Amino acid sequence: MSVLSRIALALVIIGAINWGLIGLFQFDLVATLFGGQDAFLSRVVYGLVGIGGLVSLGLLFKPNEEVDTVTDRPTRVSNSNLRTEFGKEPDFKKEQDVKLKKKTNDRDPVD
Repeated sequence: MSVLSRIALALVIIGAINWGLIGLFQFDLVATLFGGQDAFLSRVVYGLVGIGGLVSLGLLFKPNEEVDTVTDRPTRVSNSNLRTEFGKEPDFKKEQDVKLKKKTNDRDPVD
């Protein structure tokens, strides 16, 4: 995530907290801190939150990136049959039959 995306996300979180306070308690934190809704600094913060929302809107449509970029970790298994329970099951019965035949053939005949 780029620095611009992180700043935009922080601004969106600030806006979400402010809107939550307005909705739940009818308390506008930004207006209280900066001198009312019509104050210049309040309007700047509202504007920055709006721009942060627009930038974050682009993150919504951004394709997923591979999170694991550390190279010293072992690589992940790419065989999809190991990740599902629908893979082909090995037939152990054939192996058991072969071992059983081998045991009976290896015995010395009794005189």
